[in-house]
Amino acid sequence: MVGRLNPNVAALTPYKPGKPVDELTRELGLTNIVKLASNENPRGPGERVRQAVHDASRELSRYPDGNGYALKQALAQHLGVDSNQITLGNGSNDVLELAARMAITADAQAVIADHAFVVYSLAVTTCGGTLVRVPAASYGADLDAMRDAVSERTAMVFLANPNNPTGTWVGEDALVRFLDALPEHVWMVLDEAYFEYVEADGYPDGIRLLERYPNLIVTRTFSKIYGLAALRVGYAVSSPYVADLLNRARQPFNVNAVALAAAEAALQDGAYVEESRRLNASGMVQVTQGLTTLGLDFIPSRGNFVTFAVPPSAAAVDVYDALLREGVIVRLIAEYGLPGHLRATVGLPEENARFLEALGRVLS
Repeated sequence: MVGRLNPNVAALTPYKPGKPVDELTRELGLTNIVKLASNENPRGPGERVRQAVHDASRELSRYPDGNGYALKQALAQHLGVDSNQITLGNGSNDVLELAARMAITADAQAVIADHAFVVYSLAVTTCGGTLVRVPAASYGADLDAMRDAVSERTAMVFLANPNNPTGTWVGEDALVRFLDALPEHVWMVLDEAYFEYVEADGYPDGIRLLERYPNLIVTRTFSKIYGLAALRVGYAVSSPYVADLLNRARQPFNVNAVALAAAEAALQDGAYVEESRRLNASGMVQVTQGLTTLGLDFIPSRGNFVTFAVPPSAAAVDVYDALLREGVIVRLIAEYGLPGHLRATVGLPEENARFLEALGRVLS
């Protein structure tokens, strides 16, 4: 050891993203690769976004607007909130970490569900807090059990709706009951990264609940349906009081100028979002029907991905490696407590077909 270490950081296991296409090319020399590992929008950005990126690139020598005024105004109008309720982040991971830093201390606890997004545990551990992990029910969050796990030491609850990597979700009635029962001293972080993909009766819009619950923080992202994963733009919506606290901890210029311009343009392209939603819905049918034909169990998902079980006779890591050799990248999710499962993003129709064909060959 060279110098003193923060033991909270030393205890972390680094986040493992989906394997990049370039890395697989270097390793195996493949060029015709389908990446279905990171829940990205397979369409690429729309024309409005491309033009905005081009225009913003003319000012790369200038710092961005550190307050993100134009994007906040656009979001406020789009969401029906005040701009002083919005905190911008370098992806929603950034605002999730800001929320943890706002409330988690060495004597505090945070409640999460089994199979929850791994960034919650990273953020809490970095802050020195203690994780209370609650067993899942049918792979989804058991809100009654999570409420029972809340104590005087609990500072925060994290809940993704729908959840990554399982795609499970909770309805508005259940969420409202949970929020009603949550003590006032506990912050509720509702992660709605896949909000725009959900088409289901009873699915809640967390932002509409903010007026009733001042301890609620809702996070969303431009990385998924808006197709801006490479630019890293996310945001939180909360009470003005909470937004002020989050912005105190936020790094200056945490969202770059190109990303700000692209996100503002993406909000104006409703047709792109609608087509992405439609394409995902039909692709989900294609993928799940294919998995069923292969005799594989899967977790019904409301996101843009599906998690499926490999046969008991196979190891998930072996199936994953064999798919890599076929030029198909999916995601190992053992770190989520699902060592016998893999997660696949819903891609374009031809990408889904390629995945299913390769999976069939691998399993046979």
